[in-house]
Amino acid sequence: MPELVDPLPPLREVIAAHGLSAKKSLGQNFLFDLNLTRRIARSAGPLDLVYEVGPGPGGLTRALLAEGANKVVAVERDTRCLPALAEIAAAWPGRLEVIEADALALDEAALFAGRRVRVAANLPYNVGTALLVKWLTAETFFWDSLTLMFQREVAERVTAKPGTSAYGRLSVLAQWRSVPKILFDVSPRAFTPPPKVTSSILRVEPLPAPVAEADLADLERVTEAAFGQRRKMLRQSLKPLLAEASIEAAGIDPTRRAETLQVAEFAKLARAFAARR
Repeated sequence: MPELVDPLPPLREVIAAHGLSAKKSLGQNFLFDLNLTRRIARSAGPLDLVYEVGPGPGGLTRALLAEGANKVVAVERDTRCLPALAEIAAAWPGRLEVIEADALALDEAALFAGRRVRVAANLPYNVGTALLVKWLTAETFFWDSLTLMFQREVAERVTAKPGTSAYGRLSVLAQWRSVPKILFDVSPRAFTPPPKVTSSILRVEPLPAPVAEADLADLERVTEAAFGQRRKMLRQSLKPLLAEASIEAAGIDPTRRAETLQVAEFAKLARAFAARR
């Protein structure tokens, strides 16, 4: 059963005691609302081994532990936050491991050594998309689910469907191997300092197999070219990679534009590109 009592002082008091302030350069915005952090933690469940990136002073970390996480591995690069996280580790003996590192440079597959984890994080805005792409394009997923906070605009790009303005490379990469879903929005008023945009909690679950066969590197090349000139027809945007006849041979009209293609059709183009090398 989840432990309902958090033995530590309110997060505002912890931040004040350690003289912490959110750093814009690190994309930090502190979340004080306990009901909200607990809701995010519950959305990440069932909780066993949890990987958290950018815990800051530990608002979500505390919620994950209070909601019953058996073990949280938290990666934080801001050394100012480490004493506050050490207090959480002392309050929940044996259940929190804090690693001082840059998550973009971390090899999670080696860190977890074959154990599958659930990722839960209020990602720093300045590295959130890069981390998501890193996790989506890993050869083998180390995660069973991702429950992440993004700017609403980024979450909409991840979940966008063909034919919409938000549909792009990130949509294809995400939906080729996983199922992303926006769970709920978070108002700027929930943060200190409040950001200028609404945030969203995004849940991503892996598919048993990709939507269609393709080599990831080839899929990335094709989507980069196609969406790099998204207003142009495929015969023009893909000209550096594929002849018009090759696009037609893949069963796709070369006069279409990138935003109209389904994920499986991009996989067809990736296979056509691979065949021509």
